[in-house]
Amino acid sequence: MDLRLPDDLVALPPVDAPGPLHGHGSGGRHREIFRPAVSITRTGEPSRTSFVPRHDDLLDRVAEWGPADTPAGRFHLVLVRLERDLPLINRWMNDPAAAAFWELAGPQEVTLDHLQAQLAGDGRSVPCIGVLDGVPMSYWEIYRADLDPLARHYPARPHDTGIHLLVGGIADRGRGLGGLLLRAVADLVLAQRPSCTRVVAEPDIRNTPSVAAFLTAGFRFSAEVDLPDKRAALMVRDRSLRHLV
Repeated sequence: MDLRLPDDLVALPPVDAPGPLHGHGSGGRHREIFRPAVSITRTGEPSRTSFVPRHDDLLDRVAEWGPADTPAGRFHLVLVRLERDLPLINRWMNDPAAAAFWELAGPQEVTLDHLQAQLAGDGRSVPCIGVLDGVPMSYWEIYRADLDPLARHYPARPHDTGIHLLVGGIADRGRGLGGLLLRAVADLVLAQRPSCTRVVAEPDIRNTPSVAAFLTAGFRFSAEVDLPDKRAALMVRDRSLRHLV
């Protein structure tokens, strides 16, 4: 198999501005390289007075994208709210299947640090809860791959948009929901971000179910890339091919 990237891809220079390094997207550790601006109380709860939501203009306002109708039901990306979602996301991250790749298991402070770094950032990575027919069932990160340190490891195009996914509930795994929802979210990205020509992802190459879900969702396997914390499968969904696969 020829894993060379197409010659027409133009690499962007390394990005040194603050932003999250997504180590094992769609299952894996994410090393944050900027300081969260939100304080933690002694009990590990987020301070009610320290968190100020920021607009996500770098991603064309994910919070306003609206729902998507899927064969499994109506799906909606809802911006994470710490006071509402922290316990749920922390529980999902402590599931052994998730912890094996995300590496965010532990007390709520671990999850809190990870979420705060995005919520208090400049909007290049937006954490969301995936709600299917009114039921929270997945955790998502929509991020600007071209503004992320990931861009140092592949020939990024301007406005490349990345996706990380964790299907939270055990009952929702193993029945094809991952691929179905990845397709729906990729379609949302391409519909709501006209400047974006590609949706990308970088699951751990060992995470076979994740790679298979992206393939089912119309992504193509582009290459293997070495990231600081893993060897990843670079998955790409092209705007020009979205109606064909």
